[in-house]
Amino acid sequence: MTTITISKKITQGKELIIVPKKDWENLLKITKQKIGQIELANSIKQALIEVKKGKIIGPFDKGRDLIKSLEK
Repeated sequence: MTTITISKKITQGKELIIVPKKDWENLLKITKQKIGQIELANSIKQALIEVKKGKIIGPFDKGRDLIKSLEK
């Protein structure tokens, strides 16, 4: 088994682990997906709160109706 010594100055007393690059990339990918799902869930929650408060407009049959509503 190969032994590697890493200076305490580099690690600043923190523990280190060695992970194959492919496994690390998979972990990062999963983490980013989870963060995206959390952000989406928070956006949906905020939108539902605004709907409950009546802060919605529409639906509109025509684009002109939407523009008129926004100009008010």
